[in-house]
Order: sequence, then structure tokens, then C-alpha cells
Amino acid sequence: MNKIVKNTLILTAITVVSGLLLGVVYGITKEPIAEAQENTKQEAYRSVLSDASSFETMEDFDAADAASILEENGYSSDEITEVAEGIDDSGETVGYVVNVMSHEAYDGDLEVSVGIAADGTVKGIEMLSISETAGLGMKADEAEFKDQFKDKNVEKFTYTKSGESGDDKIDAISGATITTNAVTNAVDSALVYFQNELGGGVNE
Repeated sequence: MNKIVKNTLILTAITVVSGLLLGVVYGITKEPIAEAQENTKQEAYRSVLSDASSFETMEDFDAADAASILEENGYSSDEITEVAEGIDDSGETVGYVVNVMSHEAYDGDLEVSVGIAADGTVKGIEMLSISETAGLGMKADEAEFKDQFKDKNVEKFTYTKSGESGDDKIDAISGATITTNAVTNAVDSALVYFQNELGGGVNE
């Protein structure tokens, strides 16, 4: 009986100490991790909207309202997570960065930053998070694919597997149609939000 009590106390002590150590480690690493994530996000913002010298997160962004806009336009599998206003050196708004989380990806969610100029032109896209299949869906994070969206002023994009041309046409990644669809819809979701809430662009 005493042995059982002794072993129980030892296990309890080990559990308590382990929990305390994990708490300490979390406390130490929490800030650096958050800082690294913010740096990654700011780097993506500068990449997709290079005309801006600074970015201000829109504090009045309404996620529920954004969800309704996407739902009404047929993009219920996407979620707008953040919107930032791009400001140039003179203090003028040159465009917006819209972050979109897609729940349609092949291997879990992916999140993309979409830079949209004040006139509705997509200036670029960058992946904030993606975990698709190596050599297939991960090609969505390569310049060859992402640059197809760059400097295009269209109402929406559609992907093609036949090489069809046009500013609004995106060549699908071979063997990764699901990923192509997820990214294309995410960019279109950003455009829909911009057209309805931020600027108007081609839908004005």
C-alpha cells in the first residue's frame, strides 16, 4: 500500500514539474514566435503591395460582415482573417492587403495575402501558410504560379487546364487541381471583399 502511495506521489510530482517547465518554456518562446510571425506577415505585405511604405491593420474590420459578403458571392469555404491599408510616403492610401484563409485545400487550410491596388489591380499574392503535397500542391508557393495573378485588373479569376489565355485565366498546377482551385477562390474572395467594401475597382 505504501509503495502505491509513494509511486503516486512521485508521478504527481513529475507531472507538476513537467507542467511548470512547459509553462516556463511557453512564456519564453511566446513573444519571439509572435514576433517572427508578424515579421513574416509584414514581409508578405511588402511583397504583394510594394507601392506602400507602411501598413495599418484595419481595426474596424468586421469578420461577420466579410463572411456574409463571401457567402452571398458563393465563397463560403473562404474566410477573411485580416485587412491592412497600404500607405505610401505621402500618407495616401495606395491599396489594401487582404488575408484569406481557404478551407478547400487538399492537405489542410492555406492562407494567402492578396495585395490589391486602389484601382482594383491585384499587385501580387503570397502564401502565409501552406502544407500541400511536395512537388504538386506546394508549387502554388512558387513564383511561376503566383505571378499569374500579378498586375491583373479583372473582376475574378478562373483556372484552366487547357492553356486558355486571358488576364483572368490561371494555368492549373498539373496534378494539383484542388490546390489551384483553393488559391484561385481565395484570391477571388479578396477581390469580392475589395469590390464590395473597400474600393470597387472593376465593379464600380
